[in-house]
Amino acid sequence: MTVGTGFFRSRWVEVPDGVHEAPDGGLPQGFRAAGVAAGLKPSGNPDVGLLVCDAADATSAARFTRSGVLAAPVVVTKQRAKLDGLRAVAVNSGNANAATGGRGLDDAAKMQGAAAIAAGVPHERVAVASTGVIGVALDTQAIVSGLAKAAGQLRPDGEGDFTAAITTTDAFEKRATLDVALPSGGRVRLTAQAKGAGMIQPSFATMLCFIQTDAALSAETADLLLGVTVKRSFDRISVDGQLSTNDTVLLMASGASGVRIEPETADELAFGQALDALLRQLALEIVRDGEGSERIGRVVVSGSDGVAVERAARGVANSPLVKAALNGGDPNWGRIAQAVGGALTDTAPLEIDIAIEGVPVCARGAARPFDVPALAERVTREEVEYVVGLPGDGYETEVFFSDLSHGYVTINADYTT
Repeated sequence: MTVGTGFFRSRWVEVPDGVHEAPDGGLPQGFRAAGVAAGLKPSGNPDVGLLVCDAADATSAARFTRSGVLAAPVVVTKQRAKLDGLRAVAVNSGNANAATGGRGLDDAAKMQGAAAIAAGVPHERVAVASTGVIGVALDTQAIVSGLAKAAGQLRPDGEGDFTAAITTTDAFEKRATLDVALPSGGRVRLTAQAKGAGMIQPSFATMLCFIQTDAALSAETADLLLGVTVKRSFDRISVDGQLSTNDTVLLMASGASGVRIEPETADELAFGQALDALLRQLALEIVRDGEGSERIGRVVVSGSDGVAVERAARGVANSPLVKAALNGGDPNWGRIAQAVGGALTDTAPLEIDIAIEGVPVCARGAARPFDVPALAERVTREEVEYVVGLPGDGYETEVFFSDLSHGYVTINADYTT
């Protein structure tokens, strides 16, 4: 494996051998997509997307937010859709259809029905997703008209328009097209489109991600691979520590390439590694966007207590003081120490080790001398890594997080106005 370039631009993502970006893009065989403007966004930008799999025996897998306040499209998709056999996705931006009561559920069901007609598939094989402002009723007339319009514009290379239709405060698009060479000699395509920039916290985010492949996967294999890779990507990010109502990740497999990924084979391992790299980089792109973010951090925590390790990592990633120091390029390791101590109360004396960009700054809870100017230069780069060692070993975790900038406050101070 190597560190890539282009889409794979982070040093924290290893690109598996046999994985190459497709320069001209395009969805895998058996998929078509479109994105149109239906009037949900005041800007007039695309706001309704439709993605269709033409394979009758398509398989799929899904993951959703664990929020206690579920948006209507999440509820409807989980209750009314065949999550292991999805063939279409209808999505809108500009309105989350969350906290909208019984009407919201009815509107999401209407959206599912309209998408089924537009895609030409049974309604139970359609997922719906929404993103935008919470607590506002959805304009279903605009949705229905938009889906009908999108149906007439479906194309095998329509992923760009589809991506544009799912964005809200995103500063840039998040999508990729990969060709994967398998050990058995087969080749498959793997594509994904994602959105997210704020209201981001492990356990998902204000985040949508749709993944397609022309490999043939059993429903069980698709579910296994998606579950493992989500835990290493979207479950490991935080922009502002806020858990969304709408998070959805869907993997759909058409099988149109004729290449079947059999369980417990070298092909399954290679495909899983490609999916893992794809989702990790997309997750990092969400953190990098981060509503005003200028740089991103990675905190790695190890120790003998798994619960403490996780709490400490999230405490650092979600600390406003740590995030502000990251934004300012300040190697103030005291911010790290206070965040860990605040996450692990009543554990004193806690002998922790801290290193920033490989430079030890604290050992067993006490300061260590270091070259301040040299470290100050390192923490002004695009990616900054913090390593925290708690007593003992046996557990390790990581969280990727964005800084806290003036831009974040500006965006969220008037989000609805």
